[in-house]
Amino acid sequence: MKLDMTISGTTLNVSLEDNVATRALVDRLRQGPLTYTAADYGGFEKVGALGFSLPAVDEYQSAQPGDVMLYCGNQLVLFFGHNEWEYTRMGRLESGSARRLRDFLQAGRGSVAVTICLNIE
Repeated sequence: MKLDMTISGTTLNVSLEDNVATRALVDRLRQGPLTYTAADYGGFEKVGALGFSLPAVDEYQSAQPGDVMLYCGNQLVLFFGHNEWEYTRMGRLESGSARRLRDFLQAGRGSVAVTICLNIE
């Protein structure tokens, strides 16, 4: 399954992992799209609170540009750089290139509104 993620009028697909957290997010998105605010953190990610919790299956892992991770059960992290920490892997942004990913996430330019919805192709 895939999600559509929109920031500033541009939409990219997110290929989802199959785990309890992504299934819970998909169930929530069946009620309609979700918009939250994500801010730059650490020079390698955008992170924002969802406003609700998902079941986390955290593992220490290495995040790469394009990864979408769940942090602390209630925050989505969108990576444009690298980091290692305990996350639940949610999926991967299909950006095509590092530059397109950084532009899409508006890396280093402050907070953005992120809208996610089900991709029902």
